[in-house]
Amino acid sequence: MALASIAVLGGLTAWLASDDVQSLTHRQRINLMNAIALSAGAAWDENDSWAAANLSPALALAQREGADARILDQRGRPVVSSPGFATQASPVYSMPVIVAGQRVGKALVRFNGSGLGQADRSLQRDLLQAIAGAAGLAALLALIAGLTLARRLTRPVERIIAVTQSMRRGERTARVGPLRAPAELRELAAAFDQTADTLDRQEQLRRDLVADVAHELRTPVAVLQAGHEALLDGVHEPTREQLGSLRDEVLRLARMIGDLQTLAAADAAGLHLSLTSCDLAAIADGAAESLAGRFEAAGIGFECQLAPAAIQGDPRWLHQIVTNLLSNALKYTPTGGNVVISAGPAGKDAVLTVTDTGAGIPADELPRIFDRFWRGRDAAHTSGSGLGLAIAAELARAHGGQLSASSEVGRGTAMTLTLPLG
Repeated sequence: MALASIAVLGGLTAWLASDDVQSLTHRQRINLMNAIALSAGAAWDENDSWAAANLSPALALAQREGADARILDQRGRPVVSSPGFATQASPVYSMPVIVAGQRVGKALVRFNGSGLGQADRSLQRDLLQAIAGAAGLAALLALIAGLTLARRLTRPVERIIAVTQSMRRGERTARVGPLRAPAELRELAAAFDQTADTLDRQEQLRRDLVADVAHELRTPVAVLQAGHEALLDGVHEPTREQLGSLRDEVLRLARMIGDLQTLAAADAAGLHLSLTSCDLAAIADGAAESLAGRFEAAGIGFECQLAPAAIQGDPRWLHQIVTNLLSNALKYTPTGGNVVISAGPAGKDAVLTVTDTGAGIPADELPRIFDRFWRGRDAAHTSGSGLGLAIAAELARAHGGQLSASSEVGRGTAMTLTLPLG
């Protein structure tokens, strides 16, 4: 494009310059013919006739400017001519000779290859050479700049392609890294690396999930296997206590499998949400009512502070989030403690908060509470699979919101659900 633009610009410049030179030459020729006619008129005016007129200055002037001239009288008869006038094949230009308002003759002029004619050709040639030189230099600079820019553009693209091929071959750690490139390519490389990091984290989460599930299932399965083998071998009698212990392990497995099913559904909730206009406060009130008896039985104070907050969401899954948060607060709040659930609009969002007066979460454990199967040091004596908060966080993200936590050891924990107002 640069070379084509330079060629078009050079052609237009050459054409316009040639036209200007021709116009200038034409004006110079008109001025010369006027000067010759005036010189001849002055010679005629000295004697009022052509017979004794000295026309040599007019012919000298024409010769000096690269032309041949012929002077005609009133009747069109030649009075005097330059030596080369008759032999020239160039066009003839005429100019009347006027003296005191009276036409006394005519001056004929032919331009040869010297003087103005030569200057015309020389000027056009020099201009064309200058334009060609400038266009050639510009084309060379454009070519160098184009090749440099193309190389600057293709080098990062080649880097991205190479990293993509490396990832296709299974090199999960391949990254583009920082690039010296235009802003768009830097953003592309950064987005590619972020995508690769996300995929790597997802793959690691998948592996961790498989390992965690295997670890969590191993204990109850091992207990069931050992208990049944003891019964079969006659080591233990099938007493009520023995069967009750085995039943507890079965129930533990059932709860874990149920949580895994819920987590899988939460992962896919973004594809299966039935979004409707609903009130977050009404959903929270329903969940709180269903668990009020358990709080009362545990001797824990329970308070609701709910204000209407219209949102777009799936009531079934939102109820699941609130239930998980309340169940978690119930589990970790001691007898005599208090749990408060509040909901209402806050700016452009609807915010629901569950606050308890439990033992709190240590600062080093707080960033991991939404990880799957993760349980803190103080949760070892509490039943659970470590999936409740992970499920709630997944469901919050599926609704376009987020779940966050703040806690202080010895003072309690606050779980905050933020959703866009509908």
